[in-house]
Amino acid sequence: MTTLRDRLRGDEVIIAPGVYDGLSALVASQAGFEALYLSGASIAYTRFGRSDIGLVSMTEVADTLGAIRERVETPIIVDADTGFGNALNVQRTVRLFERNGATGIQLEDQASPKRCGHLDGKSLVPTAEMVGKIRAALDARRSEETLIVARTDAIAVEGFEAALERAGRYMEAGCDVLFVEAPRNVEEMRQVTSRFGSRVPLLANMVEGGKTPLLSASELGEIGYKLVIFPGGLPRALAHCMSGYFASLKQHGTTAPYRERMLDFAALNALIGTPELLERGRAYDPSRFEEDKP
Repeated sequence: MTTLRDRLRGDEVIIAPGVYDGLSALVASQAGFEALYLSGASIAYTRFGRSDIGLVSMTEVADTLGAIRERVETPIIVDADTGFGNALNVQRTVRLFERNGATGIQLEDQASPKRCGHLDGKSLVPTAEMVGKIRAALDARRSEETLIVARTDAIAVEGFEAALERAGRYMEAGCDVLFVEAPRNVEEMRQVTSRFGSRVPLLANMVEGGKTPLLSASELGEIGYKLVIFPGGLPRALAHCMSGYFASLKQHGTTAPYRERMLDFAALNALIGTPELLERGRAYDPSRFEEDKP
């Protein structure tokens, strides 16, 4: 079987859309994506209606991951924020996420409480502390196919050159994928790929309205990236859709004017596999196991 690690050695860029629950993961998988990205920001947006400022806990991410993995087999890269503590917390996080079905686990060098990489006001842990976390994660994983993604948020805090220095240290520590967050222009993106692209797969983060230019996967591949995530694109699209839906319902008192932009009851059940689930349940109907009465 071809693994995500194998695919990252290929020539094509892998697109991993952000998901946050079983339904979003199912629809993304049905659309044919080769990988998914479980976004902590998207969990915060959709589950709590809150910002990505470190409010989501390790167990909440793990529970969400478990629910998604029960529904889809597509490789899942999981946003583990700072690892939820020190190096020993990182090891616990890696073991838990791996058991719940993570294919990749992303760790970042922000200090707690962390915040979205495209928000201002971030702070970082020392480089050596992050190196220790990466090594702890590598020691904790059970499978070599579980990828450890190392992210630095240093551009906004310490400057671009410092971010490259940190990224180099994280690569030397053994991370499987390198993620230099929030480059401010294409020239900075090209410097990142020129320096590291021949030695480790690089991840690009596309945030609509964020600090990095919004490029297509093919454009990012030309620059030298191997993996691109769109972590919060779906909640932004859904928030726009929800605003229109609720405004229409409030105005008209019915969903009728919005029906062409909705799945009906049967179509939604077909999408999530209700007929197949009911058929499977019939195999265990009690009537099939009743003993013959004398």
